[in-house]
Amino acid sequence: MPKKSRRRPRPIKKIAIALLLIVLFIAAAIAWTLESMALPPRQFGPHIESRLAGNGFTQLGAWFARTFSSLDRSEPLAGLPALRVGAQAATVGPAPAGNVVPVDNADAAIKAIEKAQPGDVITFAPGTYHFNGRPYLATSSASGVTVRAGLPGSVMLAFGLPGGFLVASPNWTFENLQIRGACTTHDGCDHAFHVIGNGSGFVARNNTVTDFNMPFKIGGNGSAYPDNGVIEHNTISNRSARDTVRSVGAIDVVAASNWTIRANLVSDFAKAKGDLASFGVQARGGGKGNRIERNVLVCENRLRGAPGQRIGLSLGGAGSIAAHCRGKRCVPEQDGGVIDSNLVASCSDEGLHLNRAAATTITHNTLLDTAGMAVQWAESAADIHGNIVDGRIVAKDGATVREDDNLDTGVTRLFMGAHPLRELFAASASLDLHWRGEAPRRDALPAAGADLCGTARPAEPAYGAFEDFAACLTN
Repeated sequence: MPKKSRRRPRPIKKIAIALLLIVLFIAAAIAWTLESMALPPRQFGPHIESRLAGNGFTQLGAWFARTFSSLDRSEPLAGLPALRVGAQAATVGPAPAGNVVPVDNADAAIKAIEKAQPGDVITFAPGTYHFNGRPYLATSSASGVTVRAGLPGSVMLAFGLPGGFLVASPNWTFENLQIRGACTTHDGCDHAFHVIGNGSGFVARNNTVTDFNMPFKIGGNGSAYPDNGVIEHNTISNRSARDTVRSVGAIDVVAASNWTIRANLVSDFAKAKGDLASFGVQARGGGKGNRIERNVLVCENRLRGAPGQRIGLSLGGAGSIAAHCRGKRCVPEQDGGVIDSNLVASCSDEGLHLNRAAATTITHNTLLDTAGMAVQWAESAADIHGNIVDGRIVAKDGATVREDDNLDTGVTRLFMGAHPLRELFAASASLDLHWRGEAPRRDALPAAGADLCGTARPAEPAYGAFEDFAACLTN
């Protein structure tokens, strides 16, 4: 019986297999390269743009930036829902006890603040107050003074001042105020509050602050540092990008320790000149034990599309010069910091960033439409657990990261336009963050504290900042 001849593969089939293998190899090499670079599309596009612009291909670079950004960015926000974080319509906390000092005009307010006695409760009558013609409003040397509006939202302080309130005495509290920068140029309105030296125990609660370069500026004077402050339930924003080369953000804590930044609503802190980089909330300059918890930070609400880089929360920030550091040293920039139960959204750069920040704990945060989390330099070490990160988590330049039990997205998937973690929510682009199905839950843990909305977490808590977003909404 004749033997059957063995058919040889057709040349075209061999070529197809070879081409497929080459394509798979190239795809794997590209994926490996992208993961190694750890640059999400929103960072990779500007990286390519800067390289091409330097070689005369500005328009081509801009096209690459737009194209890569479109893979990564969500739709612009349609506005913010009414939240239980930020300034509230009712007073937060008990009314202070003390000697009530009523004021009903700007001159009376200046006198009362500059000559205050311990225990004074300086109370503005409803109305608008204009302050001009001086660098700042300096507080007296007395401690334990409160400056407030009796009814939240009833008092507007219009500051045509570069420094706003200069607080250099202990235990001053400011609450229920609306404070607006009213300078002819953005360079003219730097701070609403500048806390220095002996201004320890400072409290800002339930205020609305708009149109300053850096509304809250905290720093030492070389021999004294304003530790143990609290900034809570404030709404901080700008109506336009700040036309300045000065530092732009919302809260900048330099060289001070043991501050608590809690339950604030921060948005729109774009910088239109200079390096175009801005940080929403940062602590740096050699401080210890600072906590950033239960805040909502939206880098771009009204100001979507402004050029530049906006970073949400940071320990270490952009770094500090030695002269501004605690003890003239900034190694590390921060030590023992905690970032817990925050919602960070719509940032052109990192949602959360560590720069030379040692012994940091990062737990139960939700990051949406940001580049993710980055931990940088050998001085940095972070424990990262229980977070939802619509982006990647990366350690750079020798940083130490101990991370497990997080939900994050690899860089390769971002370049494919895939954002599965956004699908956990009803409509993340409009901050409708009700769970689309069952909340993803961690294994049983020891007591995990309160979530973003103030709800006690159960034994098996949900990943991210909140158990049920409905509890974060006002009626």
